[in-house]
Amino acid sequence: MSSAVNVEDKLFQNRYKVDHGRPHIQIKDAGVCANECESQQCTFVCPAACYKAEGNGGVTLITDGCLECGSCRVICTEHANVAWEYPRGGHGILFKFG
Repeated sequence: MSSAVNVEDKLFQNRYKVDHGRPHIQIKDAGVCANECESQQCTFVCPAACYKAEGNGGVTLITDGCLECGSCRVICTEHANVAWEYPRGGHGILFKFG
């Protein structure tokens, strides 16, 4: 019998060093998310839940805790509305177990 895995507990084991004022991911045009992207797949494909759907149809991005997996830029190929680069050295995700 397998037990359920709590993703939030697993993510909490990692540490993230924020690069204040210089996020490594940005939404290029918030209007594209609100007006042109019906599926807003980034809000459910991101394993760290950095993207949140808003009541007004927009999407909010909070990069703290990003796993740097690149899923958001892959899933947003139709609109190419994600500007993504690796964080500067010493910033970003610090995995506890390697």
